[in-house]
Amino acid sequence: MNREGVTFFSRRDLLDGDLWLPPAGSPGPYPALIGCSGYQGLKTIHPARFARSFAPAGYVCLGFDYRGFGASEGERGRLVPQEQAEDVAAAVSFLCSRAEVDRSRIGLIGWGLGGGIAVTAAAEDERVAAVAAVNSVSDGGRTTRRLHSDDSWAQLMDEIAEDRLHRACSGRSRLVPPFHALPMDEITTGYVDDELYKAPGFGSAVTLEAIDFLLRFRAEDRVGRISPRPLLLVHAAENLLYLPEESHALFGAAGEEKELILLEGVGHTEWMFDDHPVYKRLEQLLGDFFGRALAPTAAN
Repeated sequence: MNREGVTFFSRRDLLDGDLWLPPAGSPGPYPALIGCSGYQGLKTIHPARFARSFAPAGYVCLGFDYRGFGASEGERGRLVPQEQAEDVAAAVSFLCSRAEVDRSRIGLIGWGLGGGIAVTAAAEDERVAAVAAVNSVSDGGRTTRRLHSDDSWAQLMDEIAEDRLHRACSGRSRLVPPFHALPMDEITTGYVDDELYKAPGFGSAVTLEAIDFLLRFRAEDRVGRISPRPLLLVHAAENLLYLPEESHALFGAAGEEKELILLEGVGHTEWMFDDHPVYKRLEQLLGDFFGRALAPTAAN
């Protein structure tokens, strides 16, 4: 497989991406998958992992950095999931411009918050033929509140209220540490510290305005619009960061065709290594799902 550095615009911001192509000699045009990063995610982390899994299997795979992160243009620290869904739509448009891609067979793989972003993007864009969301966030406010004590939640609410006044007077939002609003459990913290901080640019500060938007992000209000296109929800059963109830909420609000699978005995992300047995299980689930959902038809 070959990797090509690419750029494309979302509104006026130039986004940085990597396009992974199937091995030379295999017939095209190909189905395509877009890896949608989660909170603080970069193209070099899980989107690249999914590309390593699926480009050799005959998919064009696109990973990119949302506006304001990595090498993409945009305001630093403005991690707004509603805007990141727009970035995903721009990624779909970019794939539609590529001769290697079968426009009728484009799927999304969303990880964590990126699961909710993928659901939101697909709900608004019928060019997306299928969606898989792994460890997804369904309601940003509910997810964030669960991670806080009463005292820390009250403090965060005070900070956001004060920042709204500051923004109105200055036009700028205060930056806070990356996990100020989303404190992690011990196991997830270990994986993030040991693995994700290896990626250049990971762990950048976030604006309080972005957190304000996150609290109002509700993918479950949009998921019903994906039907009748297929939706796969996969969630780690022991996930203490984003509880399995988040995928259950999406599943309950979604129309058919839908499927929910729990990965028993593991948490949010400590198993995300290319050769880990649980990741290999996820790889199989995703491969089977997209093999069916993006299968060529007579019209193709």
